[in-house]
Amino acid sequence: MNANTQAVATEPLLLRQDDGGVVTLTLNRPAQFNSLSRSLMSELQSELDRIAADAGARVVVVAGAGKAFCAGHDLKEMRSNPAKAFQHALFQQCSKLMLTLVRMPQPVIARVHGIATAAGCQLVSMCDLAVASDNARFAVSGVNLGLFCSTPSVGLARNLGRKQALEMLLTGDFIDAQTALARGLVNRVVPQEQLDAEIRKLTDSILAKTPVAITAGKQMFYRQLELGLDQAYELASEVMACNMMAEDAQEGIDAFVAKRKPQWKGR
Repeated sequence: MNANTQAVATEPLLLRQDDGGVVTLTLNRPAQFNSLSRSLMSELQSELDRIAADAGARVVVVAGAGKAFCAGHDLKEMRSNPAKAFQHALFQQCSKLMLTLVRMPQPVIARVHGIATAAGCQLVSMCDLAVASDNARFAVSGVNLGLFCSTPSVGLARNLGRKQALEMLLTGDFIDAQTALARGLVNRVVPQEQLDAEIRKLTDSILAKTPVAITAGKQMFYRQLELGLDQAYELASEVMACNMMAEDAQEGIDAFVAKRKPQWKGR
């Protein structure tokens, strides 16, 4: 093994950067377009679990190193392990990871550039928010290989309209960033050089709010989506009433009435 090969082998699969309550996790397999190997998913799962338990972490940004955001699962790894037990465990691992993004208390923002395909597109869909560069492209392209993107379809169907989601799933065709914006897969599209600044606008806005409301609101939002209309309003009313009991909610209302900036205490 030469020095360059050894350096690549020892490079961490996931990079973490902390900045004033914002945690950026960067998928770090650039030579493989950040494909989700089992090892990378394990690293990401462990880091997200740690962040979820950290009250000092307020927002998470998921990014990709190199030329792409994420090209989906590692196909070479999948083909080298053809047993159904391995495949089932792989997709269970991936599903747990995607559910963690939704269930953790902090908002998660996808920072998307280059391609986001198959499970990489799924990753974008399961983040709470997404900001894309104008060169980003999205596809659930498994069908081109004879494999319908069943697990990515779960997130895709909860972001796009049914016919738009099925068109992507049945054709495997790419859509560009502006189309992804129009269809609801991403929140904002900006030139590549403005990507970090645009994400900073979102993180600054979230950091300015009390974590009490952000945490309760995210949890309620996803829970009510799976309920009938009556149950959704029942849940929302309960969460609103509990939120009103919070010290920060009372401080926020008092500050609004007094026309001053609120002083959040996180309670």
